[in-house]
Amino acid sequence: MPNSVDFSGRPFHFIGIGGIGMSALAHILIKRGIPVSGSDIRLNHLTQHLKQLGVHIFCSQDASNVEFFSRRECESVRTARATAAVGVATPHSSSPDSRETSRTVAGVETSQPPKTLLPQVICSTAIHPANSEYRTALDLGCPIFHRSDVLAALINDYQSIAVAGTHGKTTTSSLIGHVLLNTGIDPTIVVGGEVDSWGGNACLGQGPYLVAEADESDGSLAKLSAYIGVVTNIELDHPDHYDTLDEVVNTFRTFSERCNTLVGCIDCEVVRDRMAPEISYSLNPAADATYTADQIVYGGDGTQARIWERGTLLGQLTLPLLGKHNLSNALAAVAVGRLLGLEFEAIAAAIATFEGAHRRFECRGEHNDILFVDDYAHHPSEISATLAAARLQVQSSGENSRQRVVAIFQPHRYSRAAAFLSEFGQCFGDADEVVISDIYSAGEPNLSGISSQDVAEAIAANHTSVHYQSSLQSVRTLLESLLRPGDLAIFLGAGNLNQIIPEVMAFHQERADDSLPHRAFKAS
Repeated sequence: MPNSVDFSGRPFHFIGIGGIGMSALAHILIKRGIPVSGSDIRLNHLTQHLKQLGVHIFCSQDASNVEFFSRRECESVRTARATAAVGVATPHSSSPDSRETSRTVAGVETSQPPKTLLPQVICSTAIHPANSEYRTALDLGCPIFHRSDVLAALINDYQSIAVAGTHGKTTTSSLIGHVLLNTGIDPTIVVGGEVDSWGGNACLGQGPYLVAEADESDGSLAKLSAYIGVVTNIELDHPDHYDTLDEVVNTFRTFSERCNTLVGCIDCEVVRDRMAPEISYSLNPAADATYTADQIVYGGDGTQARIWERGTLLGQLTLPLLGKHNLSNALAAVAVGRLLGLEFEAIAAAIATFEGAHRRFECRGEHNDILFVDDYAHHPSEISATLAAARLQVQSSGENSRQRVVAIFQPHRYSRAAAFLSEFGQCFGDADEVVISDIYSAGEPNLSGISSQDVAEAIAANHTSVHYQSSLQSVRTLLESLLRPGDLAIFLGAGNLNQIIPEVMAFHQERADDSLPHRAFKAS
């Protein structure tokens, strides 16, 4: 079995191809002209997009899926033999595997396809060892790789920028990708979110650079070796994999040692004290950082700041995103752009046009004067930062101003809810109303016995208006009466809570439509 990922033309088969990380890798491979197939029990817009690109998608996880390319090659062999039997020349493909097939047809009596056509099978941590496709791949002797192995191999193919961190890595990597795209560098991009700038979660460029989001959740971050590594912050976020913060730090240290240059945010004490980045950034103008900001204005429609490089003023930055955490992310993009030799003016012009990644304070619509926002925040620190950004629109006097922040939260994983119960209880201070739904397990067993009601009670100990609802249906029903014109309704979590947003919006749009004649009558 090969011990390295092969990009020379050998097919790939993804088990669970519809995930945000898996689909991004499949996008790059099919765009590079490599045959790709994949399966998922839940098809979505990502699998539909891949199908349009030429990926063969299976809507169930059956053992036979793994042999798709072998079966197709058998058909090719039979066709070639039939053609040869009537004296017609057999066309040759440019791929090494099909050249081998032609030699087999010409001189070897066998109906079996070349063994090299068994696909390279790609799994994520979510795939159980008992999965039928996985078991078949083992039995057939297919090379089997983790998703991170493919990402590591791609990173090695380029001068790569890998963005890691407990929080902010999707927005930061997307910002960097957006800057490079808009300054003519034409990078390849692989991120854990969808971005309108390149129409999805991946983009194959023709330039020498690759921008990748680097995930630490399962320890696979330690496999990556980048030209530039970025660390936004470090916290314990995945208690299902790590027992202590020290274990998390060790993973980040291994990553940093494998990078040529490390860029880090020293506003995070762990990064500052335990990572020692060569290039640093900070929102504190007095910090001893390579890049700092001052004259910062956080508004309801974006952020303004002056940016400094080693004590020299670079200029003014306008960021369309809300909150201090996003200004910090933008500083990382400035640092990377400058490392690559870009002028600050070009970097700032690109950042000023960045609209953000989907599910990162994504405005889904406004109905009945209620603004509906979808956000991936699921850790207490993320929730606190996101709600602080939402509060800016309540404090604002501009056209984007709001009257109340209504936070609707779906806890993600039993292990996280149990590990951070106290922190969850204290991170909703910037919300006027809090709605808590049932925990999204992500397939994890409830070893601690914790419930969403425990989370709601922890929040209620520090908040005056908390509503616990045991199902998404009951959350939807509550929001029909709880929300009112002037609200900012923000849906928080990494699970499936955002599935109810269209229904809630439709209800309040209908309410607004029904009230139009009544308002007109009153006005007359």
